[in-house]
Amino acid sequence: MEQVQMTAEERQRYEAWKAEDEKKQAAAERKRQREEYATMVDDEINTAIPQLRELSEAIRTVKDTVFGNFDAILKMKAEILGLTKDDQRSHTFTNSDSTLRITLGVNCIDGYRDTVEDGIAMVKAYIESLATDDKSKVLVSAVLRLLSRDGQGNLKASRVLQLRKMAKESGDERFIEGVRIIEESYQPTVTKRYIRAEYKDSKNAWRYIPLDMTAVDQLTPEP
Repeated sequence: MEQVQMTAEERQRYEAWKAEDEKKQAAAERKRQREEYATMVDDEINTAIPQLRELSEAIRTVKDTVFGNFDAILKMKAEILGLTKDDQRSHTFTNSDSTLRITLGVNCIDGYRDTVEDGIAMVKAYIESLATDDKSKVLVSAVLRLLSRDGQGNLKASRVLQLRKMAKESGDERFIEGVRIIEESYQPTVTKRYIRAEYKDSKNAWRYIPLDMTAVDQLTPEP
């Protein structure tokens, strides 16, 4: 093999060229890897999204079917109990041997019409009239907290129920009317329907059937 003799200056230029060439090759390799990565991401997304859309559609179909199938049962339940209006946000059903259980419900955001302000004013006027000494002022302050609003500026429906009980016990017509106005102003917004399904395992303990992507990972083997 013939050896090439280089001067110091030629050696320096060669080493500089070699370093630059290696730098270009490394940059080209990184670009190739980025392109390969992007291609892999595209391929997997293009595969996964149709599968997930199909799963989502299947879940929606089953959800609609379950709610539809239980609609007749809910109507029969209302007739049996003599209910003219169903104010329940959830209904739980258990089979005869108590091994399977399903809960159908809706999530709601509390909301009120403008007339709620009139009811609140009437209730506050009555409550504040009771503050005759330091002891009663503490009690009044505690009761007024039931009229405090949440982050969306609305009263909590559960607190209004407590006020209704207090109004009934007080016997004061003004207090009762104020609470009635608040309740009549109630206008909740349904955000979504949900289903919870459970079964009893071999140790007679209730176990949830995971029905969303996150809960599936939390499923533990049945003992």
